Amino acid sequence: MAVDLKAMEALDLWRGAISEGVRRDAPDLSARQMALLLTVYLLPQPHTVRGLAQRLNISKPAVTRALDRLADHGLVRRKADDNDRRSITVQRTMKGSVFLREFGDIIVQAGREATADPEAHTEMAEDSGDGD
Repeated sequence: MAVDLKAMEALDLWRGAISEGVRRDAPDLSARQMALLLTVYLLPQPHTVRGLAQRLNISKPAVTRALDRLADHGLVRRKADDNDRRSITVQRTMKGSVFLREFGDIIVQAGREATADPEAHTEMAEDSGDGD
């Protein structure tokens, strides 16, 4: 599905989604944590710390810290790999699935609101050249 958004429209959609996301009673995730969570849920499994670090081009310790936070919220869980007990796989949880489904709904609503008021994007684009 192709979506034709201008840069300001895309930013306003993201602003609307993030703003609503921080207002609700749910974990307030960093961009790194959200990228990791989306990778775990949207890309084929299995996922390992090493594989996630390579895919996101970030360090393994950064992945581990983000996974710690996501696991604390119950959004992912770690499990020893049955084939290689030294390896840990990252697994999805029901709570994480619900969190992302609700966040997806927020993005859809933000998209509706952003496209309902095209003048908001024009104002921001005009204001950006005044040196403030």
